[in-house]
Amino acid sequence: MKIKTTLTKANRDFFQRVAAAAFANPFGERRDELDVIIAGVTTDTPALQTLDAVLAKVADSIEQLSRSGRVDLRSIEGEERALLRGVFLFHIFHRYQDQFDRLIQEQIKGGDTPCRVLFAREMLAELSGFGLGSSEAVQIFAQFYQLRRAFYFIRSGLVGSSPAMRTLRMHLWNSLFTHDIRWFESRLWDRMEDFSLLLLGETGTGKGAAAAAIGRSGFIPFDPVKNCFTESFTRNFTAINLSQYSEGVLESELFGHRKGAFTGAVDNFEGLFSRSATHGVIFLDEIGDISLPVQLKLLQVLQERTFSPVGSHEVRRFNGRIVAATNRPIDQLISEGKFRDDFYYRLCSDVITLPPLRERLKESPDEMNLLLDNILDKLTKGRTSQRERQLIRKVLEHDLETGYAWPGNVRELEQAVKRIVITGHYCGVKRGGESSDAAAALAVEMREGKVDAEGLLVAYCTMLHKQFGTYEEVARRTNLDRRTVKKYISQG
Repeated sequence: MKIKTTLTKANRDFFQRVAAAAFANPFGERRDELDVIIAGVTTDTPALQTLDAVLAKVADSIEQLSRSGRVDLRSIEGEERALLRGVFLFHIFHRYQDQFDRLIQEQIKGGDTPCRVLFAREMLAELSGFGLGSSEAVQIFAQFYQLRRAFYFIRSGLVGSSPAMRTLRMHLWNSLFTHDIRWFESRLWDRMEDFSLLLLGETGTGKGAAAAAIGRSGFIPFDPVKNCFTESFTRNFTAINLSQYSEGVLESELFGHRKGAFTGAVDNFEGLFSRSATHGVIFLDEIGDISLPVQLKLLQVLQERTFSPVGSHEVRRFNGRIVAATNRPIDQLISEGKFRDDFYYRLCSDVITLPPLRERLKESPDEMNLLLDNILDKLTKGRTSQRERQLIRKVLEHDLETGYAWPGNVRELEQAVKRIVITGHYCGVKRGGESSDAAAALAVEMREGKVDAEGLLVAYCTMLHKQFGTYEEVARRTNLDRRTVKKYISQG
């Protein structure tokens, strides 16, 4: 028999905040604001202490409901069921987050063989105890694992406290779960492979790290009979640098070939799309460097989800997700006829531009300390002393001019640290460039009063477009609409 619970107004308001927190982006400010309100603490309270207070209050509220016999979702209907379901899931997810983290670390060490999940039966029993059916509980369990992996890899793989990095982490989370995770849970959890992703940004900004975070965070079903997930996330991510292959070899690497398809094809060969895991992600780096014929074949994969090995008429299906990246200006490639419009529009379900290091440092000077600590910890496995860390920082401050642009971004910073370890010095990259020359020329004209407001906008928009590659990103940075940005760039 269905009943309607009688929550007090105070309880209802509290549970609504908890449910909102459950569905909020964990890297966003809204989640932080909700945690502070729920916990009843000040905004300067450490995040972990705030979360502990939130979880304690939620657990206490659920215990009160349990004593009154109102925790079985099968006996509740309407809006209150949806509300309490969100609260119960929030409670259980956080109760087991440490076990999920240990499972992730164990799976990293274990490699491609799925690990047994020792806490699965206990957690599934708790989900069932709240009134979820067995199949729904298994589904929720798999989604919990995905959520925790996404948080784990986005947080650990993309270090930085600047607003630009926070925005990046939020965007990556949304690319996995959409901007409203309720859509994902109810109808899109098994359809995200249809949402391709294009990563833009300068060399060394971390496009590979962003792609890896996405690739290790896809949905993987749980098998309650074998008590393990059907695949290991370690084999779910495969990367290929497209620029390192000639056209003929690249087609074989991607799609495979049949024996005798060309000179030297002495055996059948399974390409990247055939070897991909069922729920895998293929990362196509340097997508801006491939030929039009290869683009056409990749378009078929994106559009029809099918491909054929070289020299074969056999049609195979690809069920994974495609993430692509380039440091080249896409709009320019399209206008020059080097990148197909239809390929771009199939590729860009979402477009994320990674911020350059100079922007991150300008926004948050402490970003350098976080990055250096992360680089040194990886380099020495956490054995770097505080004195050695300070030495690295002092060398960078002494050897580099104020406002050094870091043209190689985080990748350059990693090599700078290694150079200092070896030689005790790092002088930076001394090279000019089209954008720096244009900026210098514009600065001279501005000082001499030779540029009007429209000319300034033309020059600035053009420089930004060469740097970031899309009209949309220029529009975002200049607070202009896309049509206006395109007009100015066409005059540049």
